[in-house]
Amino acid sequence: MKNTPLVGLEIMRGFKQDSKNPLEYSGGTVLDPLSGNVYKGKAKLSSTGKRLSMRGYIGVSALGRSTTWIRAE
Repeated sequence: MKNTPLVGLEIMRGFKQDSKNPLEYSGGTVLDPLSGNVYKGKAKLSSTGKRLSMRGYIGVSALGRSTTWIRAE
């Protein structure tokens, strides 16, 4: 997946909504488009639906990196 065009690239895959908290998602994978590596991931949507906080990790969540995506108007 390294050096593939970013337009149309599937970055997140397989996330399932948490039954206890409908704003949280887990069990999916996240693609780092720069390196081509695939990581486990979890995500949380803000109550307004404008921010998606995502964490990609290897093994345990403590060994990972977080980022926040903001929805365009």
